[in-house]
Amino acid sequence: MPDEPPFPPPTPRVALITGAGRGLGATTALRLAADGIAIAVNDLVPARAEESAAAVVAAGGRAVSVPGDITDPATVTRIVDDVRDTLGPIAILVNNAGIPAGGVALAPFAETSPDDWDAMIRLNIYGVLQCTHAVIGQMTELRWGRIITITSDSARTGEARMAVYAASKAAGASLMRSLSKELGRAGITCNTLSLGTIVSAEVAGTDRMLAHAKRYPLRRLGTYDNVASAVSWLVSEDGGWTTGQTIPINGGYTTS
Repeated sequence: MPDEPPFPPPTPRVALITGAGRGLGATTALRLAADGIAIAVNDLVPARAEESAAAVVAAGGRAVSVPGDITDPATVTRIVDDVRDTLGPIAILVNNAGIPAGGVALAPFAETSPDDWDAMIRLNIYGVLQCTHAVIGQMTELRWGRIITITSDSARTGEARMAVYAASKAAGASLMRSLSKELGRAGITCNTLSLGTIVSAEVAGTDRMLAHAKRYPLRRLGTYDNVASAVSWLVSEDGGWTTGQTIPINGGYTTS
């Protein structure tokens, strides 16, 4: 790979955000669109992807819907090709899709079976691998790129009764650290955001969530906007000298 400095950011910058039909992904899509970035909204459910893309357009941004199952290699290839044809080469990838911690059945590892592991491994590991692999060529041509993988603090510090979920999330962080060393000379940064409990602003004020928030030094849970702001910084030029890092966004729940 050449050693000359990377080129300036492409115009327009195009971001593919997986799992962006709702929740954190949809909020991140709106935030990056406000930064002037064209958004490709991926989601497993077409209606959710279309609704999120429409929300970006309604807010004055540019967006397309690219639904599909990112655990399927052929689907990922089709998504990446569609984005390039409609918006331009992908300069930013946010690996957001994943089985959320709240959707994981808590159980001691010894009481689980391979049937329990498969969905987490396919989405949290293979989905990230396939999407990342598919966009590297375009970013290398641009001599500029940003890859961000969303993981869980359980992957960084460990969590009882969530062993396979934590392990599957940890793979994404390891991938980012390794790729930061491979791709830096092409102007591509690779980072991980490691999340504590993140909820919508509406849910954060419920009695159940307020009780959970007492476990955090800041006495509140994180919101989608807290994470979207960090993504916005990492894809900016201000964040361009940060790579290979796992950045906790966790309200001080862990400090190591």
